[in-house]
Amino acid sequence: MIGRRGGTVSETRTGEIRVAVSTVIFTLRSAPGGDRLMLPLVRRTREPHLGQWALPGGWLDPTENLDSAASRTLAQTTALKPSYLEQLYTFGDVDRAPDRAIAIVYWALLRSDLVDAQRAAAGAPENVEWFDVDAIPTLAFDHNRIADYALWRLRNKVGYSRIAAGLLPDEFTLTELREVYEAVLGQRLDPSNFRRLLEGSDELVPTESFRTGKHRPARLYRYVATA
Repeated sequence: MIGRRGGTVSETRTGEIRVAVSTVIFTLRSAPGGDRLMLPLVRRTREPHLGQWALPGGWLDPTENLDSAASRTLAQTTALKPSYLEQLYTFGDVDRAPDRAIAIVYWALLRSDLVDAQRAAAGAPENVEWFDVDAIPTLAFDHNRIADYALWRLRNKVGYSRIAAGLLPDEFTLTELREVYEAVLGQRLDPSNFRRLLEGSDELVPTESFRTGKHRPARLYRYVATA
């Protein structure tokens, strides 16, 4: 698994079983044809799978809890701090690594406007690159399976929750929100139907602010604060 920035570490032992924490972090990045849903991968610098791409992560320190480990290893390997972080699943197939290893996996979202700022402030690691979720290469260990599962969960959850807010600034236009849904789902949505659906939602609140640009000003919305 991936360890401290610029290197890799093995999954640490707890008794006879190695335990690691990995994170699949999604964000929107500019690409030809519009924003695309992407994730960062880290090139391994040690065996096994030397030189192969892998999800960011690292060993679990015996003195920290899981959420802290996910945040720490993500920051160390990618210099990123997510807007949304949730435990996803535990992967423990006997043959998933050369030695018996369990991976506790998180998934995370990061606002696109914070990606470059965070990495510039912390110093972006050289062995990290962004990949389109529909063009992920062959990864180390069982990380393709993990990434596929995280994407499946995200695409299902976006339909019944406000999880898209993790990819948006605090205030946004309905067009920007629709574009997030399109990037996550990988398909175009009818603008009129989308607007009618969301304008009737109790979770969205129109603000008094507008986004100005080439077209007529567009009203900004925000999500209702959760208790």
